[in-house]
Amino acid sequence: MTFPPVLYEDNHLIAVNKRVSDIVQGDKTGDLSLDKIMKAYLKEKYSKPGNVFLGVIHRLDRPVSGVVLFARTGKALARMNEQFKSRETKKVYWAIVRNRPPEEEGHLVHYMIRNREKNKSYAYSRERAGSKKAELKYRVVGSSSKYWFLEIRLMTGRHHQIRAQLAAIGCPVRGDLKYGYPRSDPGGGIHLHARELHFNHPVGGREIKIIADPPVDELWSIFLSTCS
Repeated sequence: MTFPPVLYEDNHLIAVNKRVSDIVQGDKTGDLSLDKIMKAYLKEKYSKPGNVFLGVIHRLDRPVSGVVLFARTGKALARMNEQFKSRETKKVYWAIVRNRPPEEEGHLVHYMIRNREKNKSYAYSRERAGSKKAELKYRVVGSSSKYWFLEIRLMTGRHHQIRAQLAAIGCPVRGDLKYGYPRSDPGGGIHLHARELHFNHPVGGREIKIIADPPVDELWSIFLSTCS
């Protein structure tokens, strides 16, 4: 078993840089999930007998890479759940799209409806029955000969929100077949990366900032050089 890079670890929390192939929590596929992988990591590292507690605080879509935070205690899990619920955390994502966004900086507001059977969400410009409001802010931070590099700040946390909202303005994420990109990426990933997570520590309250580098490939390397 190979473990993803650990970005932060103390007695209460552990954060990792999720790989595009990892699923955060078990589902109907039966594939080995990231929470179980990290339980094995803690058990091995600390020679823990019996079961290891690890609480799932939030999730990333399977084809998305980047920061995932877990709780190592029940107290930390409850307090972090409350921070995420009350939107006290700050999340920054990077995305690579082929089409130029309509503005250099934008504030997107949509009303989203989730189709659980298709595991897909739809973003509408006006409110509909059963829809939930979704907001994000983006800015163009660079470009290459074919692609545009976006930094995204999430203001809400809806299912497939970034993917659906960018597709709604004609800018599907590179490799995201589900949301209209014409070709998939090798390995099943997409060029969407959870770059930063900011929050207050559940014990003590100090501000924590976790940063994850994107996967190693040519486009992400160009993005990194553009943002450095």
